[in-house]
Amino acid sequence: MSSEGKRLFNIIILGVSFMFIFTAFQTCGNIAQTVITNLNSTDFHGSGYTSMSIIYGVFSASNLISPSVVAIVGPQFSMVVSGIFYSLYIAVFIQPTTWAFYTASVFIGIAAAVLWTAQGNCLTVNSDENTIGRNSGVFWALLQFSLFFGNLYIYFAWQGKTHISESDRRTVFIALTVISLVGTVLFFLIRKQEDTKAPGDEDSANEILGESSSARNKMMRAVAAFKKSITLSFTKEMMLLSVTTAYTGLELTFFSGVYGTCIGAVNRFGSEEKSLIGLSGIFIGVGEILGGGIFGLLSKKSRFGRNPIVMLGILVHFIAFYLIFFNMPNDAPIAPMEGTNQVAYMSPSKEVAMLCSFLLGLGDSCFNTQLLSILGFLYSEDSAPAFAIFKFVQSICAAVAYFYSNYFLLQWQLLIMVIVGFFGTITFFTVEWEAAAALAARGSDYSSI
Repeated sequence: MSSEGKRLFNIIILGVSFMFIFTAFQTCGNIAQTVITNLNSTDFHGSGYTSMSIIYGVFSASNLISPSVVAIVGPQFSMVVSGIFYSLYIAVFIQPTTWAFYTASVFIGIAAAVLWTAQGNCLTVNSDENTIGRNSGVFWALLQFSLFFGNLYIYFAWQGKTHISESDRRTVFIALTVISLVGTVLFFLIRKQEDTKAPGDEDSANEILGESSSARNKMMRAVAAFKKSITLSFTKEMMLLSVTTAYTGLELTFFSGVYGTCIGAVNRFGSEEKSLIGLSGIFIGVGEILGGGIFGLLSKKSRFGRNPIVMLGILVHFIAFYLIFFNMPNDAPIAPMEGTNQVAYMSPSKEVAMLCSFLLGLGDSCFNTQLLSILGFLYSEDSAPAFAIFKFVQSICAAVAYFYSNYFLLQWQLLIMVIVGFFGTITFFTVEWEAAAALAARGSDYSSI
């Protein structure tokens, strides 16, 4: 197999592995609050929103050390161990206890930081200036199949159910735990690149990523990776991109946790309200897959860079927010177990709700594929620290959003996303224009994203 063939193989395995792990985790996140609501009459007194806030809070803090971890043990082993912790978190729901639920939330926050830092490094070292856009899209499309499969099962398994029984819960979460473990094992198929440079290692371009040398050398690489993360976080480009990244954290919280809860709380949807949570996840996944495929696989045909795709993303999201505001009751995010009988500005429509799910997924793929692409392009030599900063900002904003989701009415959550999304789009444009100018100065043709 040629060198380029090996790199593409690695990207596909990376995407498929993440697809399995996040089929389990995202399905878990999508139904967690609904499942927990049905548990709160027992000795269990946890909150799905609070758990997610803990996860993303720990996630954000752990990104300060994740480049050092990846530098020491290598991206492949980092992803394997992280995948195991994802599986343990999901397994907690088989027989949930409050203390185990929140403890697992802390550990998965740490694991998530290491997993995504290693993913960014693996994506970058298996790409170059001409393939980073394609590879970002391929990875994103494969990853987002996770929204399709898990939620398809939830839709059919929970059809017509108004209460989730203990048997229903155990069946779902045993299956999700096994699926997560399959994705973890697949990481072993990723092949090392001989010309890969370890994160934080600026002196040895020929050293294989993750190859052990001495304890002292590993420590130096870890310290170098940490220093590089701090240095990069204060660069102009990274600070501007952080506004865009902050928006992706807010809307990630909304479409992955809050919106499904809103749908499940609308009593006017009748006996379909619980199964519609799964159907919503499927439509989000379709939007994500479509966006990843179009903006990744067809990236070579774009001569205008990343800005038009980000512009499409924000317009699609604004349309979705407008329709959600009219379609969903204002108290849906914080409704009690009995649900809500309130009506917004129109009678709740299942068709409009599913259209909004699709638009949320499509818009999210616009932002994330282009952020992955521009980070891989701008920081090809410092990929692990750059992606750690990206995930730090994204996760801390997601944590904040999950926290206020316990208290804010729907209209205020939508308003916050509109404001941050507007400014995030402008800051992305600024960085992209500077990247295009830099390529022009080098005499390169800016024909791929």
